[in-house]
Amino acid sequence: MIALTAAEIAEITNGRLDADPGITPLSVVTDSREASPGSLYIAKPGEHADGHDFVTAAFSRGAVLVLAERPVTGPNGVHYPAVLVEDAVLALGALAAEAVRRIRAARAAAGESLTVIGITGSAGKTTTKDLLAGILTTQGPTVAPQGSYNGEVGVPLTVFRADTGTRYLVIEMGATGIGHISYLADMVKPDIGVVLGVGTAHAGEFGGVENIVQAKGELVEALAPAGTAILNLDDDRVAGMRARTGASVLGFSAEERPEATVRADNPDTNAAGNPEFDLVLPGNDAALRVSSRLIGAHHTGNLLAAAAAAHAAGVPGRDITASLSTQSAASRWRMERTERPDGVTVINDAYNANPESMRAALRTLADLGRGRRTWAVLGAMLELGPDSIREHTAVGTQVVRLNISRLVVVGREARALYVSAVQEGSWGDECVFAETVEDAYTLLNAELEPGDLVLFKSSNSVGLRHLGDRIALPPQTTEPADERSELL
Repeated sequence: MIALTAAEIAEITNGRLDADPGITPLSVVTDSREASPGSLYIAKPGEHADGHDFVTAAFSRGAVLVLAERPVTGPNGVHYPAVLVEDAVLALGALAAEAVRRIRAARAAAGESLTVIGITGSAGKTTTKDLLAGILTTQGPTVAPQGSYNGEVGVPLTVFRADTGTRYLVIEMGATGIGHISYLADMVKPDIGVVLGVGTAHAGEFGGVENIVQAKGELVEALAPAGTAILNLDDDRVAGMRARTGASVLGFSAEERPEATVRADNPDTNAAGNPEFDLVLPGNDAALRVSSRLIGAHHTGNLLAAAAAAHAAGVPGRDITASLSTQSAASRWRMERTERPDGVTVINDAYNANPESMRAALRTLADLGRGRRTWAVLGAMLELGPDSIREHTAVGTQVVRLNISRLVVVGREARALYVSAVQEGSWGDECVFAETVEDAYTLLNAELEPGDLVLFKSSNSVGLRHLGDRIALPPQTTEPADERSELL
């Protein structure tokens, strides 16, 4: 990270310095359990806990400074060095903005540059971020988010991992309301902005899809004229954002739209469900074949978005193609495939869910499951507002029409999905409603047979990703303690 003294931190955040001004933290953490010698601990109030209650724990692990909203005294009146601010999260953002500014200035002084790429969209942000980071890493030092760090806390934590040696900084941007992406874009000032799509996830929080359109377009509005907006032309709402930016526009399409300068010609999926296509890029005389290791035709759009952003960043076409053809899923619970020793195949795509990603996952299950017994283990798609019943009903209908063999619906919030499937298919034992994740586990443990293919899909907090882990194999890793749910 960029070195900032306690005095500089206080100045940048308009905070009150209550520490030795020369203290210089080596890292920034928001979870006391991740503190290490030299850490700056951000004591922010949270939904379930207040970071001020864990200051002592952070210092016991080596923290040297705390950014806090009130003084904290430890056991026996121990004084903790602090910078006191009105809002710890906003102060965190101010520090991140200054870090980006200093990195740009230092690299410019050395005759080099920093390219910042922002990515937003209702689905596919994390996969696209991972793909793009994989490409850029072959070209120079690259920093990208861990997991789905994409909000007002996650973005600064990503920035603090960068330093003056960083060539590319990839930022995933989520939002739950208008103005959120503007805030993040003002923080990092992206050179390239990628908008993947506008879906109905979190429509209840936003107050409607049109508000989602407004929020997503904030990214391209923030671009300077010298920047590049990467737009998904297969989504009419995104394509319309070209009128909202003064930057150059590079459009991509998985549907062979002739107006797209980045597109997938001759798209197909192989027997393993991996998308393959000829990648068309501006300035390339011949298309380059991409044979991805991701699962599902719906990933073609994510692959194209990553390719377009890399092209805008100056990466040669052959390097883009080579990287996209070697990368597998880098983040957990995104179409994660496990082959059990007994012949059961598990696809765990339950990190998050919205109507668009649910439909894509079910189509992939149907395509891969030809000649096999297929299971869809589905939970609720949350935060859909008044459209929730209608969207869950549509998914239940789709399961039947795709001829999925068995459906297990988990949790009362998804009951409309179960009811619609029963009504559409007049199903009996083929469709089961499970009150709890544990009930679903008991059923699957008893009834899965060699050769079965089972998909797990739900919103994050429903917890089906962990059920998928239990059914697949004993978990080899545990979810990070401070993992944040992906925003829209």
